[in-house]
Parts: sequence; structure tokens; C-alpha cells
Amino acid sequence: MKAENLNMTQAWDKTFLKSEKVEHSKVTFVNRYGITLAADLYVPKGADGPLPAIAVSGPFGAVKEQCSGLYAQSMAERGFLTLAFDPSFTGESGGNVRYMASPDINTEDFMAAVDFLSLHEKVDPARIGIIGICGWGGMAINTAALDTRVKATAAMTMYDMTRVNAKGYFDSEDSEEARYAKRAAMCAQRIADLKAGDYTLGGGVVDPLPEDAPYFVKDYYDYYKTARGYHPRSLNSNGGWNVIGCESFLNQPILMYSNEIRSAVLIVHGEAAHSCYFGKDAFANMVKDSKYADNKELLLIPGASHTDLYDGGDKNAIPFDKLDAFFHTYLN
Repeated sequence: MKAENLNMTQAWDKTFLKSEKVEHSKVTFVNRYGITLAADLYVPKGADGPLPAIAVSGPFGAVKEQCSGLYAQSMAERGFLTLAFDPSFTGESGGNVRYMASPDINTEDFMAAVDFLSLHEKVDPARIGIIGICGWGGMAINTAALDTRVKATAAMTMYDMTRVNAKGYFDSEDSEEARYAKRAAMCAQRIADLKAGDYTLGGGVVDPLPEDAPYFVKDYYDYYKTARGYHPRSLNSNGGWNVIGCESFLNQPILMYSNEIRSAVLIVHGEAAHSCYFGKDAFANMVKDSKYADNKELLLIPGASHTDLYDGGDKNAIPFDKLDAFFHTYLN
């Protein structure tokens, strides 16, 4: 499938320092919808192939120059060939309608990354794993349920984006009436966008930060709106998704068959994260009535917030040694 030409920045413009232990390059690949995805490839210096490989994406509304790139580079330092990519319609990736999300297309983005790695000359196609962060943690689990080539999956500080859209934060809007109101508002917004000739952005992380903002909003602000994690291509750092960008999530649970995943899955969450219930419930549902529970694990990091697992925060909260051991075990 022919790739479209993308305008990709060649200079190092990440929110983290460049490692001298890995080779970095920009690459592209195409998903089955014909969308060309932009990615950063990290290869351990001096390593002989074929290598175990990991595809990384997330958080939801972030770009590969932020958390996913940090994870990819860090795992490459540990001997894996890694790929951090921008999902469809975001960052440097293609898709001529910007800032849209889709449970189907975004799961396919992960599968297309596995396609790319499977055909890479330095990769052992029998040893491929994935890491999903935040909203892409849920997408990663969904991918593991669909893609039998994925041998190991880590979901970090995960969100189930279908659940939070359909039920609200902490399931506080879990009613037919609340969902109907959301659907009606989305439909009205579609007409408004058509009349305006463009899509209305929903706004990224609120700025300036209100004094009475919930603690998890303050957590997001501290990452996306400060020098710690700000990036000019990040949706959350700037104007956000389109208002109707996540419309289809209202009707589409993505983790329906997670208890049929045969490959290894590690769910990692901060105990102090507002989102911790997503990880706990996803794990419980994944092992319930499952014949394949022995290679599933939930790891809770004491005192860690949601964004502490983006970049470690001030606690070095990301358990890279655990990830190293997990992937080396299951991509052996």
C-alpha cells in the first residue's frame, strides 16, 4: 500500500533527552485504512538481529515526542527494537480530518505497527509486544484481544476511553438520560460544524488552571501545560480533540473479549491515580472466567498519580526494570 508523503521534523524535538545508547530514525507505515502513520524507530546500538520488538503509543491526546517516545527509547536501551508512533489524525501522522479518534481505527494503528515490525529486517516477528499509555492502554488491551501476533502487552496508567465517554468520570454519568444528552449534543455539534465549514475543537487541558480544579485536572496541567511535558503538536497541550472527535466511543465498549487474551498482559497503575479504577476493573474483567489468567498481572505503584507513569514525575515511578523483565520473559 502506497504511503503518503508526510512532513516530519528531523530535528530532535522530544520532551526528554536523547540517549547515546540507541540509534534513532524517523519512519512511516500504512494502516489498512490507507492512513500513513509517522513513527520514531529506536534501535540498540551495536545490537545484532533478529531482536524482540515493542510498539508504543499514548497517552490519549499526546504525541510520540512525549511519553511514548520516552518509553520506546528506554526500552531500546534495554535491548528491544522499539517504535513510538502518532495515531491516525494526530501529530505527524496522516489522515486529512484532524483530531478524530476511533476505537476501530486506533486499534488498527497498533496492528499496523505490528505489521511494520514483523517485516523489519532486524526484528524477530515471533517476539513482538506492545505498550499502551493512558487511553492507548485500553487500545493496547483491545489489540491483544484481536492480534494473535502480539506476545506481550503492557497497559500503563490506562483509560478505557469507551467507558469514560459513555459513563463519565468515576461512572458518574452512567444513565440512559445522560448518554442521550451527550448524543443529542454531538448531533447538534455536527450540524454546527457543517455550517461553519470546519470542526470545533473541544479545548485541551484547561489553562489557566482554576483554583478549584479537581486534583486530576491539576495533574494533567502539571504535565501538558508546563515545560515538563508541553509539546506544540500535542492535542492536550493545545486545542484538544474535535468536540465530536470521540462520538463513536459512546456506543462501543472495547474490552468485550479481554478474558480471551491468551498472551501475557501486564497492567500498571499508580495507586493515587484518579484513573486507577480503570486498571483494576480491566484486570478483573480480563481474568474473570478466563482459561489464560496465569500470565496476567496487575501492578500498583504506591503513591503514584496518573501522570507519574507518563515520565516518572519526581518519583521515578515508571517501573522500567519490571517492564524489562516482563518483556524479556514473554518475548524470549
